[in-house]
Amino acid sequence: MLASVDNTFAMSVRIYSTLTGREDEVVPLHPDGVLRMYVCGMTPKYHPHVGHGRVFVAMDVIRRYLEYRGFRLKFVQNFTDVDDKIIERAARESRAADKTAQAYIDSYFEVMDRLNIRRADEYPRVTEYMERIIEFTAGLVEIDRAYASELGDVWFDVASDPGYGKLSHRDLNSQLVAARKELEPGKRDPRDFALWKRAREGEPSWPSPWGRGRPGWHIECSAMVRETLGDQIDIHGGGADLIFPHHENEIAQSESLTHKSPFARHWTHAGLLTLAGGDKMAHSAENFTTLASILDRYDPLAVRYFLLATHYRSALTFALEESSSGRVSVRGIEDARAAIARLRRAFGDEPDPGKGELDQPSVDAFTAAMDADFNTPDALAVIFDLARQINIQRDARSGRVARPVTEDIDRLRRTLVYLLDILGLDIRTEAPTGQRAIDPYVDLLLDVRRKLRDLKEWTLADEIRTRLADLGVTVEDRPGGESTWRLDS
Repeated sequence: MLASVDNTFAMSVRIYSTLTGREDEVVPLHPDGVLRMYVCGMTPKYHPHVGHGRVFVAMDVIRRYLEYRGFRLKFVQNFTDVDDKIIERAARESRAADKTAQAYIDSYFEVMDRLNIRRADEYPRVTEYMERIIEFTAGLVEIDRAYASELGDVWFDVASDPGYGKLSHRDLNSQLVAARKELEPGKRDPRDFALWKRAREGEPSWPSPWGRGRPGWHIECSAMVRETLGDQIDIHGGGADLIFPHHENEIAQSESLTHKSPFARHWTHAGLLTLAGGDKMAHSAENFTTLASILDRYDPLAVRYFLLATHYRSALTFALEESSSGRVSVRGIEDARAAIARLRRAFGDEPDPGKGELDQPSVDAFTAAMDADFNTPDALAVIFDLARQINIQRDARSGRVARPVTEDIDRLRRTLVYLLDILGLDIRTEAPTGQRAIDPYVDLLLDVRRKLRDLKEWTLADEIRTRLADLGVTVEDRPGGESTWRLDS
């Protein structure tokens, strides 16, 4: 439900670009006014983990907000469905590589749908664009930006690109010093990277001018971007771990072949999901938690909230905590669950307010926050202020002085839902059954406990906490006298 609102471009939408190091105004690059946005998708070598959710929720919010602000947008996200690690996984699972990739693509859609991530307009796969990839590689060889070895590999000549390093701000000479001294066979420079790799025994391969083989990682995205969106695009997104070498190499390949710059006007990178010790969550490190396991434990709405409550460019910590009873939880998602419960309570059980007037100051404050590089923490602060106003109005309505505030409450409730919808959060969906059934009773007990503590009746207050724990409800006291709770599974 989106009510009508004045959504003219009184202020510009600004997005931070890794390329320029500043927030730049979003202005369509092409005369048709359609923003072209490409996001590097998964290599489907296993089930998606929480770090994948972090990136794709961030890109989904950016897309949603741009469309809310009136931009027309074509959104493309790829699957790298042939890769060394997919081949390794396939061998481990005793099935073909393409079957393995498809299984984990299906797994991707299952969990991302649960997170309310909108489907891309196109999902190109590497194996579907092999002819275009080979043509792209041949074009680079023809203009002497790449070279083929006698063994059948094709390498990009990094030294031939004077602008190489401009995205990651790396110096070529320092890279050369740091590079391994020993060269792979047929490679001229340690910095050169593979565009085409000769076939290995028993692995998937395709015919090419250089013999059977398969593409290198970076050339795949350059070819798929060109084929689906054109030579130049407005926004290129992905995780911060892709800045170098993947996105740096995409720029080098694409701008070398097309002679058009910039390949992408805005380079948008989501911060990494890190563990308590600071390590990045990754399949390769085998330190990951699958999204499916988290979504089975928590309300997907709370998980999405957790993933967007931190600004998308900042690192987000994912810390598993074990209680004395042995229950493992995630503090950030527990906090998100409590936040969603507060928003649901503010919306209340009254009839849906339907379409109508919105609280314009709240809409303006939300828009100002999101216009400044999609600042979701500040946008959520506006939403929680709305929830506070709703509660104040309800208290006034139930007081001795009668006030005609029903329309005011409905306007605020309508605005609450409207703004949350822009972020892909729908509090009108029901909470998980167990949580929904006990919510009001636990809240009532905690309210009584809070009053007992104010009266310094510590023994009775502690007894409520203990009895709740016996029933599987863990209460956590926070600074300022506030208490939160979670349902142990």
